[in-house]
Amino acid sequence: MEELALPYDTGLLEKLILFLCLLDRWNRVYNLTSVRGIEHMVAAHLLDSLAALPYVHGDSVIDVGTGAGLPGVPLAVVCPEKQFTLLDSNSKKTRFVRQVVIELALENVAVVHGRVEAFQGEKRFDTVMTRAFSALSDILPQTAHLIAPGGCLLAWKGQFPVEELNCLPQSQEQLAQRCKILSLRVPGIEAERHLVCWSPSSGGPV
Repeated sequence: MEELALPYDTGLLEKLILFLCLLDRWNRVYNLTSVRGIEHMVAAHLLDSLAALPYVHGDSVIDVGTGAGLPGVPLAVVCPEKQFTLLDSNSKKTRFVRQVVIELALENVAVVHGRVEAFQGEKRFDTVMTRAFSALSDILPQTAHLIAPGGCLLAWKGQFPVEELNCLPQSQEQLAQRCKILSLRVPGIEAERHLVCWSPSSGGPV
């Protein structure tokens, strides 16, 4: 947390550790993630999620394809002033995330079981996030209806996604021109990590 220049206290750390303990316990039965062991989850899941915190914009956030609650749960823990919606089509995973919300007493999190194409919230979101969800050619059209005016999309990627950008259809080329690719430094991870930041309008935060 100090390497990422993120403020923390004992209560916050306890919640983050409890989240990893729950994930490790449920993972043994439900196979929620391929990462095994809490010591490996710290960097691969927790710090990887938190590394993008400076780019989370506005008060309302949706995590599309949240899976085991990543990156939504760690970011919701450190940003209690923001409202998070965690969306996934896998009922097994949303059951786990609902249990996490209860045990961590996260009053700023709503969990939704459903597909992104069919989801319509009461209002659109300032930040739409996806991590290990899909290729950019799918992410851009599937999430565009969720982004509020002036909002942005954040998509976690490993290596610089040059192939994904090159494979975008012509109909999305103008969308891709508004993408900014940022390099993320994640403590404990030597592999490349990048964040795709995209705004549907030139007036967005990107």
